[in-house]
Amino acid sequence: MDSSRKQLKGIVLASKMDKTAVVEVSRKISHPVYKKYINKSKKYYAHDSDNKANPGDRVIIVESRPRSKMKKWFLKEIIQKNKVK
Repeated sequence: MDSSRKQLKGIVLASKMDKTAVVEVSRKISHPVYKKYINKSKKYYAHDSDNKANPGDRVIIVESRPRSKMKKWFLKEIIQKNKVK
């Protein structure tokens, strides 16, 4: 893969769709006035060709060409599997 593509780490929320995983990516931002850190999160639809991801797994997703209206990322690897089934 090209090293210039964006990579994000997140947690799989759902994987009920065929070859698609919903990944939540959280980040901390500083509030401009109060100087307090706030957790912001965003959901990304990622292409999972082998349907390997399960809810609760920690994954890395990488930017790719648009595969559908919502899917513009693909699942690169699973960092940590969810222990609770």
